[in-house]
Amino acid sequence: MSIECKRSCRSEPPAWRSPAPAAARSFYDEPMRSLAVGALAVLGLTFVGPAWAILVQFRTPSSNIGCVYSSEPGGTGPYLRCDILSGLKPKPRRPKGCTLDWTFGFQMNGTGRARTVCAGDTAVNTHAKVLRYGHKWTAGGFSCTSRRTGLRCRNRSGHGFSLSRAHSFRF
Repeated sequence: MSIECKRSCRSEPPAWRSPAPAAARSFYDEPMRSLAVGALAVLGLTFVGPAWAILVQFRTPSSNIGCVYSSEPGGTGPYLRCDILSGLKPKPRRPKGCTLDWTFGFQMNGTGRARTVCAGDTAVNTHAKVLRYGHKWTAGGFSCTSRRTGLRCRNRSGHGFSLSRAHSFRF
C-alpha cells in the first residue's frame, strides 16, 4: 500500500521533536511496528467478505400482512419473516423460551421448515411496497403469492406458510 504525500507529509521529524537515538528506536519501534502489523492483520481477517445485506419489505394491499426479507450473509443466512396484524389463527403454541409475542407471524430460512416468530416488533410496515393481489414476489430462493384470501410463501426446499384472516398454517 502506498501513501501519496501532499502538504502534510514530511520527510524529516518536526523541529520540536528530536529523533530518538538508534538504540532507543530499535527497542521501542520494533514492538510497536509488530503490534500495528498484527492489529491490521486481525482487522483484515475480521472484515473479509461482504459486510452487507439486502433488506426488502413488502405488504399486502390491505396492510394486514407485511414481510421482511434479508439476504444476511452470516449467521443463519437469508431469511423471510411475515406477520399478520389480525393474528395467527389458530393461535400457535408458545415457542420454547419465548418471553415476547408469538401470535403474529412466521419466519423461515432458505431451506427447512418455517417457525413461529417470537418478537417484540412487527414486520408490517404500512409504507412498504404493495404486493398486489394475484402477483408474486421472489428473491433469494423465496417466493410469496398475494391473494385476496391471504399470502402464501415458500422457500427453495418447498416448506413455507400461509397467512390469512381465517386460517394460518405452516407446511
